[in-house]
Amino acid sequence: MGLLRQRMFGPGPRSSHARVVDGLGRAIISGEFPEGSILPGDPQLLERFGVSRSVLREAMKTLAAKGLVRAKSRVGTSVSPRETWNFVDADVISWQMQAGMDVNFVEHLREMRLAFEPAAARLAALHATEAEILNLYNIAARIDNPRHSRESVAQEDLNFHLAVAAMSRNPFMRSITSLIEAALAVSFQISSPALSPEGISLCASQHLRIASAIAARDPEAAASAMRVVILEGATRATRALSRPE
Repeated sequence: MGLLRQRMFGPGPRSSHARVVDGLGRAIISGEFPEGSILPGDPQLLERFGVSRSVLREAMKTLAAKGLVRAKSRVGTSVSPRETWNFVDADVISWQMQAGMDVNFVEHLREMRLAFEPAAARLAALHATEAEILNLYNIAARIDNPRHSRESVAQEDLNFHLAVAAMSRNPFMRSITSLIEAALAVSFQISSPALSPEGISLCASQHLRIASAIAARDPEAAASAMRVVILEGATRATRALSRPE
């Protein structure tokens, strides 16, 4: 299950390995186990999660690959400094979202999206096939549906941005789309365009402008239209987070 679906629909069935990785990952990100601290020993963790030693060992390897922990000889496994955490990993982003979203979190996602998505749109205008452009138009048309729920419009929005990333023909663009999913999950869960027909209409028209610029083979117009979409979503989320309770 992707980050967007996990955030909006809830987690799906989990293996024992995934359950341990998720439990320890959330505990580290939330600060239950602070940076530099030593994790509980195997007996305590085995009792906490009810798994075998081999499952626990593999889970620790997964967390180490995400930059969250490191083993120390004769000391145990410690929580790594925050600067080593892999913040483009879908699980790490999800755990950060669960730990608490604030304006700074939205701002950081916005900055990252602005750094690479307009470039992806620019490249898409140069490399997209006619079939891909037609598909992009079809997705934009599906966004324009006043009966959308938060979940359904978020999924179509994600489909659109993933399509643009693929059309860029740059594999690195496609590899960091977890950031797009995170931004959409934040934006659409907090303040979705599906809350009003006007919001849906605006969302659809903005995406249609991107598709039209790509179809016109206008790289700068495509990049500019993409920036508008990113800024709109970030502004909507920021306003919702800043609203008094």
